[in-house]
Amino acid sequence: MSEENNNLGDDLKKGAEEALDAAKETANEFAEEAKETFNEVTGENKKVLAGILGILFGSLGIHKFVLGYNKEGIIQLIISVVTCGAGGIVGLIEGIIYLTKSDDEFYQTYQVGKKPWF
Repeated sequence: MSEENNNLGDDLKKGAEEALDAAKETANEFAEEAKETFNEVTGENKKVLAGILGILFGSLGIHKFVLGYNKEGIIQLIISVVTCGAGGIVGLIEGIIYLTKSDDEFYQTYQVGKKPWF
């Protein structure tokens, strides 16, 4: 009986390891596809994406990360945590500004000129 329990335990351990490997592989594939998709987003698409994310999730700074402003995104997140979410108004305002700019003006200001705030 003890021998059967050991074999069962080994089988369960082996199955769990295989499931973990499969999950890791799937996650890596998803991450690679997401990177490819994100890198294809340019111009007007990036403007709309950043604007909507700024309006909906401005306090998290996601719109900053979309535009490649990692340091500013982290600052936005910290400000929102410190102010209990009140700092999210900055993201809301920026999202509205992004969407009201022309495509060329947005591109020149935030992608070429790298203006991180407002």
